[in-house]
Order: sequence, then structure tokens, then C-alpha cells
Amino acid sequence: MIPLSRSESAAYLSNLSNMWTNTESDLSDSGEIHRNPNEEFSFYLAIANGDIESIEQNCAEKHFQAEDEGMGILSKDPVTNLKYHLLVTLALTTRFCIEAGMQTEYAFRLSDFYIQQLDGISTTTGVIELHDHAVLDFTKKMHMIKNNFSVSKPVNEALNYIYTYINERITIVEIAEHLELSEGYLSRLFKKEVGVSVSDYIRQQKIERAKNLLRHSDLSLVEIANRLSFSSQSHFIQVFKNSTGITPKSFREKFYRTHWKVDTGSESFTTNIRNITEKNGTPQDGK
Repeated sequence: MIPLSRSESAAYLSNLSNMWTNTESDLSDSGEIHRNPNEEFSFYLAIANGDIESIEQNCAEKHFQAEDEGMGILSKDPVTNLKYHLLVTLALTTRFCIEAGMQTEYAFRLSDFYIQQLDGISTTTGVIELHDHAVLDFTKKMHMIKNNFSVSKPVNEALNYIYTYINERITIVEIAEHLELSEGYLSRLFKKEVGVSVSDYIRQQKIERAKNLLRHSDLSLVEIANRLSFSSQSHFIQVFKNSTGITPKSFREKFYRTHWKVDTGSESFTTNIRNITEKNGTPQDGK
């Protein structure tokens, strides 16, 4: 597509009002009506509440692609139209889940991951399968969050900070300063609500991240230790063994890529997305 000149762009923009007037008139004549916002609100609320049964039913009933139910036309191209709708779905899902307790950075990274998968999809079926996989993934993660624990806003912000900077050396002092809380107050509140101290939780999350790297990457032990800001390879090995009972080397020998499941007889999106996810690791995979 040839870019518009400045004068052509200005003319196009000034004509948008007329274009909208004509479009709005055509839509009024067609009688097309969008879905009741309460229906969509209930959908996103079900995701945020971890209501797996409701979301599975929504996907089974194919509400996502039901244009006759007031879905709205965002593009004349069917594939692009569904892609646009999925972008909207992911944006709202992310914000509903954050409001309901999902760590902010984790939610955005998970959303970004699914949006990036759209680049390789060229069929409506592929977009629909991605939609169903994504909304169920968010719902299942929210179900775990709701069942595991409910935390206060300061602790949730601390958890989000730890997730965001897990590759760096994190101390409770800098977390408390970031949240503008006293170190003592944050320590007591965190231990009460999460069940472990801040330092123990940070250590646990680093080990979980290390497990993923040992399973799914070819990084050396030195590279993993450096990536997660351990003081040395020997320190990483010691902490890992204390936490898991085995060395990182033994863990890799036992679990390296054992979760890969390649279905050579099917090229469906479900198979492809599973392999992509297990190869790259979605945020907090294995937590």
C-alpha cells in the first residue's frame, strides 16, 4: 500500500466525519445491534473469578465467532475481523484479571504472548482455537489464584515487583522502599498472607524459573546462574539442591524436554500452541 502524502492524509482525516455519518446511517437501516454489555461483562467476570465451567461452556457454544449475536464487524476480512476481536478480548481479560488479583506484569506478558501467536495464523479456525485456549488459560490461572490465597494490595504489589524483577538481585529493603512501606510491616504482612518470608519466596521463584530453563533451554549452569543473579555457579547449585534435593545437572538429565508432546499426525493449532508454549515457557510455567 502506497503511503498517503500529507495533503492526502489531511483530506482523508477531514472526511472521516462524513464517512461515519454514512456508515452509521447504513447500520441503522440494517438493524444490526451489538450484544448487551452485561453479557460481555459476565464473560470477563467469569474469567476473573476462575469459573472454568462457564468459560468452557461459552467456548463450546461458539459465542466468539457468532456474528449473528451482535459480535460486530471490525474488518471485512473474516480472519482479520476475528483477530481484532481477540485483541479486544485479551485486553479486557488482562485488566479484569489484574483487578481480581493476577500479578500485573505477569498478566500483560501472558496477553502479549497470545497476541504474538496471531502473526502465524491465517484461518478463522486458527483464531478461534487460539481464543479458546487463551481465555481458558487465563481462567485456569485465576482459578488457581483464587484457590491458593487471597492477598492484600501491598502484598500483591510486592508479588508483582518480585515477578517483574526476578532475574535481578531483590531485597526486601528495595521492595519496601518501592511500595513506600516500612520493612518490618511488609515482612510481617507478607509472611502472614503468603506463608513464607519475602526472601524465601524470592528464592522459591528463582528456583522455579531455573527449573524451566533447565527443562526447556540449552543454557549452561553458569548462564542460568548469571541470568538469575546468583552470586556464583556454586551458590546456584547449593541453593537449587537445598530446595529440590538434587543438583541442577541431575534435574536437567531427568527432566530435559520431557514435557514436549509432538503430534506428528496433526497440524492443528492446539498441537502447535502446546509445543510453542512448552518450548518457550509461558510466564510462571510450572509454578
